Amino acid sequence: MSAKTENSNEAFSIKTIIGPLLAVIVGMIMVILDSTAMNVALPGIVEDFKSDLSTMQWSITGYTLALSAVIPLAGWMTDRFGAKKIFLITIALFTLGSVLCSVAQNPEQLILYRVIQGLGGGMVAPIGMAMIFRLAPPDKMGAVMGTLGVPMLLAPALGPVLAGYLVEYVTWHWIFLINLPIGIIALLVGMKFLPNVERKTVPSLDFLGIILAPIAFAMLAYGVSEGGKSWSSTETLTGLIVGGAALIIFIFVELRQKQPLLELRVFGSSDFRKGIVIAWISQIALFGVMIIVPLFLQTVRGYGALDTGLILLPQALASGVMMPIGGRLFDKIGARPLAITGLSIITGALFMLSRISMDTTTGFIITCLVMMGAGMGLSMMAINTHVLQAAPRHLVNRVTPLTTAAQQVMVSFAVAGMTGFLTSRITAHMTETANPMEASVDAYGDTFLLAAGIALAGALLGTILSRPKQQPEHGPDDETKDANAVMMAGH
Repeated sequence: MSAKTENSNEAFSIKTIIGPLLAVIVGMIMVILDSTAMNVALPGIVEDFKSDLSTMQWSITGYTLALSAVIPLAGWMTDRFGAKKIFLITIALFTLGSVLCSVAQNPEQLILYRVIQGLGGGMVAPIGMAMIFRLAPPDKMGAVMGTLGVPMLLAPALGPVLAGYLVEYVTWHWIFLINLPIGIIALLVGMKFLPNVERKTVPSLDFLGIILAPIAFAMLAYGVSEGGKSWSSTETLTGLIVGGAALIIFIFVELRQKQPLLELRVFGSSDFRKGIVIAWISQIALFGVMIIVPLFLQTVRGYGALDTGLILLPQALASGVMMPIGGRLFDKIGARPLAITGLSIITGALFMLSRISMDTTTGFIITCLVMMGAGMGLSMMAINTHVLQAAPRHLVNRVTPLTTAAQQVMVSFAVAGMTGFLTSRITAHMTETANPMEASVDAYGDTFLLAAGIALAGALLGTILSRPKQQPEHGPDDETKDANAVMMAGH
């Protein structure tokens, strides 16, 4: 029997699952490309619609909130209806949303169609990865993870450059329309090669959780966005009060559920609480700035969209280089030194960016971006892995939807908060100077300084991290879930 297993393992290679792998990778590249492309395309879209930043940022915030709403449903949906069917439906929904975005006539339509995109895109990576992990033997997981990691590293690097080229030389509509042929390819390859995974009996769905979570997160994001302009306005207070109340009820409901939408009991672990708070802080600092830098380059410095994409490329490459180094170091020294070092580098880079002026060289900006990318690569994977290790072992497969959905919520808060703050600082500086460009530069400096302060708070909190206490041993089935969780958390 063991000889037979050995032979089957020897016979296995990436080639044997190349069809399913291609279907999942094409789907993942399409979704991640689109997420990174919007940052570069946003200034052009604002101008084309003759809108303003505080309105158009909802095309990103709405998308990330939609992602966060459907991620927790991935496991239940695949068990109930079958992984292959749900994967193909999500790809089709994302592709349909993309086509609708490409023909949007006004800001409201684009925001609505981006939400449709997000509802499709949220499940692509978790479901795709879960299917691939079922196909690969445990001792070949490393090779499969390496292959699946390609879109995670390539897409953020290529997204801004591709978007820059399309916005500058074609039209921004093509950053969405390009998804149509990619989506069709993913559907055809998926229909042909993805295996039919058997369905399972599933518990009743937590409908109250499904309703309350999007209301809580969307209203809080709206409150944070309006708070950037005025914390005492009716809009801000309405958003924060309604969102806060929905969140409190959601927490109460989830803690009473046997099969909750999000497993909040995991917050009982102090190691988990420390890790997740630091992860949230670093995400707010980083992802908020990822939209601010392209805006600065295009609206203040006057760079075209393609040049902006090329300037952002070294940041993605630095992150890609440092991520495996951070992973290897984590096994040796744990998360604390990596979190402190990575977030300190990010803090330094953001503080340097806060000193920008009209005379700041492009080389200086690229240096800051490379530092941010390196700091992110060093700290992010270490913090994410720490969070998973800190979770009680029997809850680990329920924790991944929580951490992934929470990351999307933090991104939406970061985008809403940073753009709201930037808009309010431009207005404030306009009262101090007759030069609108000078007011804009000062406002961007203030926004980078705010992000530096948030990153510094994360670095200081990193000092309280400790190696998670050894969890009880678990079976081979849980090992697969752990590997699954690590991959999904990286998305």
